[in-house]
Amino acid sequence: MKVPFVDLSRQYAPLMDRILDAMKDVIDRCAFINGPEVKEFEERMGAWLGQQVCAVSNCTHAIELTLKALGIGPGDEVITVPNTAFPTCEAIHATGARVVFADIAPGSYNMDPEAAEQAVTEKTKALVPVHLYGIPADMEAIITVARRHGLYVVEDCAQAQGARYRGRRVGTLGIAGCFSFFPSKNLGAFGDGGAMCSGDPDLVRRVRMMANHGREEKFTHVMVGTNSRLDTLKAAQLSICLDALDEWNRKRREAARLYSELLRDYDEIIPPRVPDQCEAVWHLYVIRHERRDALRAFLKEQGIATGLHYPSPLHLQPVYADAGWGEGSLPRAEAACREILSLPMFPGITREEVEAVCRAIGRFLEKG
Repeated sequence: MKVPFVDLSRQYAPLMDRILDAMKDVIDRCAFINGPEVKEFEERMGAWLGQQVCAVSNCTHAIELTLKALGIGPGDEVITVPNTAFPTCEAIHATGARVVFADIAPGSYNMDPEAAEQAVTEKTKALVPVHLYGIPADMEAIITVARRHGLYVVEDCAQAQGARYRGRRVGTLGIAGCFSFFPSKNLGAFGDGGAMCSGDPDLVRRVRMMANHGREEKFTHVMVGTNSRLDTLKAAQLSICLDALDEWNRKRREAARLYSELLRDYDEIIPPRVPDQCEAVWHLYVIRHERRDALRAFLKEQGIATGLHYPSPLHLQPVYADAGWGEGSLPRAEAACREILSLPMFPGITREEVEAVCRAIGRFLEKG
């Protein structure tokens, strides 16, 4: 059985008539920029989160503009993790601040609060934990570190929309949360998209101004901003998909439970671990194996697509060659990046497909 890594068409098919009708309405009105659907989506997502929301063009801008709106810039430092997508760091660099890396916690793929605290200097202004793979970071401990040093916490929720930490949705735990609507994300757009949320209305207002050329009124610019607006067509589509997100996440949890059940007897496989206080949304289901590359090649031969998220920690990327981060400096993240393998995961994946993946893994292990 061939198993795709992701198949977006399965989740969109039941909604496509509604989506096309909504997008046609936007086209008929030619309301492509700042149409009423953008505000409607922000309000609906805000009600879903319990905070105010500002939609922007992508998650990279969401993080960048949020940090800038908090006054972070040249001469400052922002701490994040090295096992994330480069845009997390790109957003920090775009403010003029310096990226500082903290290792991940033992048994986790998320920020180690102790390592983050050890990385704090007098220049540190913020922590950016990443809720990787849809599993929340240890926010209580991270926020404790932040309060002790007077730091902001900006959550990177790109892979975790709908996940909960101690009953609260991620994104609502720090000063702000930033989301990605890249097509393959749990809530994906037909193209790029993003948003930030906050319980601080003034912070949301500043981000909204910065995303719209530094203005609230059309010809009155009160700051230097940028062009980072969410298109009306995407907002119309996202509003409809938001209705389905909780159900999509439920299906991801079902698939993850099945993976964990079928793989539990394979001692060589390290499955993902979700702390008791967390509810994951499984943007990715990531296992670890010492011979990851051989396992991936075998699964490919069996018609099973996999992914690597991410194969090289950012502190060892060429862009940081002169930044003082050497191999061995963040050992837990480095070990994880050598061994991780993302298995097929999407709302429409079938039980038969998950079983086929696990059987293939079993055959690989039997070969030795």
